[in-house]
Amino acid sequence: MKLYDLSEKYRALLDMEEDIDPTVFHDTLDSLEDAIENKAEGYAIVIRQFKTDVKTLKDEENRLEKRRQAIETKIGIMQESLYEAMKNTGIDKIKSPRFTVWVQKNPMAVSITNETLIPEEYYIPQLPKLDKKQLKEDMKHGEIPGVELVQSEGVRIR
Repeated sequence: MKLYDLSEKYRALLDMEEDIDPTVFHDTLDSLEDAIENKAEGYAIVIRQFKTDVKTLKDEENRLEKRRQAIETKIGIMQESLYEAMKNTGIDKIKSPRFTVWVQKNPMAVSITNETLIPEEYYIPQLPKLDKKQLKEDMKHGEIPGVELVQSEGVRIR
C-alpha cells in the first residue's frame, strides 16, 4: 500500500498531525474502526511518514544550526576586526546617520589561572550519575544489588 492508496481516515491523521494536541490525536486513533490487519497497515504507513518527517526536520535543524554558527563566527570576526581598526587608529567613537559605533569596556570576567589553588568552597557540588551502560554490561556477568535487567516490548515496522 502506498501513501496515495491510504484510506481517507488514515490520511486525515497525517493532515492533523500539526494542528491538534496529542490527546485529541490519541482519541482520533481510538475512534478508527477497522480490521486489525487494515489498522496495522494504515498505522504503519502513517508511522513511516512521521519518521520521514522527523528525519527531515532533524536534518533541517542541523543545517540551520550550522548556518547560525557560521554567521555568529562571522559576526565575531567582523567585530574583532572593527575593534582592532578603531584601537589602531585611536578612534573610540564613530557616528554616522545610521549607526554609532564605539569601544566600550566589557563587564569584569573571571579568568582561572590555576584551578588547584582555588578553595573548595567555590566548587559546586554535583550528584553522582549512574553509568547505566556499564551497569547493563556488568549485570550480564552477575547480580548487582538494586539493579535488574528488564525486557520490554514494542512494535517494529519493516
